[in-house]
Amino acid sequence: MKTTDADKNATANAAKSTTMNAAKSAAMNAAKNAMGALPALPSLPKLHVWDEVKDYLFITIGCMMYCVGFVFFMLPHQFIPGGCTGIAALIYYGTGIPTQYSYLAINILLLIIGLKSLGIKYFIKTIYAVIMITLGLEIVQRLAMQPDGTLMRLAQDEDFMAAVLGGCLEGTGLAIVFLNNGSTGGTDIVASIINKYRSFSMGRIIMWIDFLIVTCGGFLVLHDWHKVVIGYCVLLISMIMLDYTMNSATQSVQFTIISDQYETIAKVINEEVGRGVTVLFGEGWYSKADRHVLIVMARRRESPQIFRLIKYIDPRAFVSQTKVVGVYGEGFDHIKS
Repeated sequence: MKTTDADKNATANAAKSTTMNAAKSAAMNAAKNAMGALPALPSLPKLHVWDEVKDYLFITIGCMMYCVGFVFFMLPHQFIPGGCTGIAALIYYGTGIPTQYSYLAINILLLIIGLKSLGIKYFIKTIYAVIMITLGLEIVQRLAMQPDGTLMRLAQDEDFMAAVLGGCLEGTGLAIVFLNNGSTGGTDIVASIINKYRSFSMGRIIMWIDFLIVTCGGFLVLHDWHKVVIGYCVLLISMIMLDYTMNSATQSVQFTIISDQYETIAKVINEEVGRGVTVLFGEGWYSKADRHVLIVMARRRESPQIFRLIKYIDPRAFVSQTKVVGVYGEGFDHIKS
């Protein structure tokens, strides 16, 4: 029996099809096995123990820094910093009741009001921060108290210098608390409640509440427009330091690099700087030429080194650098929960 060319082709195609099917099955089985071999995620408590400990440690540091700025630079000069500490300061100026007691009482009231609206999860670190500030106010005021019953003036009679130093310490301390998933309560709770039911940003709500406290307190309690102006300066300085500290701690940059030497540049950045490089495939609109585009995420402090490496390899490379609000993942910050 003779075998025709058609039979041979059919046999070859069948064998080829069988081989391809077998290869596909093998690939699918390998993928399934690989998926099945993935390690189980560690339990959340074990994964986050150190992160939680670090958060509470830095929240404590931030609260103590805030208390130092408030006690040494606000209270001796009768400044009004805004927030619950501003209300506590007004009560202290008017009645002599220690600030830590009125601060704690106000926050307990706000926590009770906000508990129903915001839930217990929001308040765990807030309660801790409120306790730390209450204790910090007690401890720092004892340290700052002089034999004649007055508080120590580190800035002497320089009101504006006291406002600058106090605002810097308060803003930096708050930033440290916020960067570690904390909150100092007070106007934050009021802003969170309003933000939940109305379309106002929390930052704007807090700003208006603080300005209201400073204005009303300066005119109605202290009867001194000079204190109102200084209070505005304290708010402005603390807000600037808050934003600066939070942005500088997480500020990253993104490089977009187009070069014919893209392979060398990518290898050098990866090996010398230790940053990953993503290669995108593009096309020049005018030249219609294929291009390889490199995307690099790095810390701002690593920018000069990356620029030097690119210039050394290809001085004609096209490079753009942009600021990034936040980068989360390996080599950068952890995703905040």
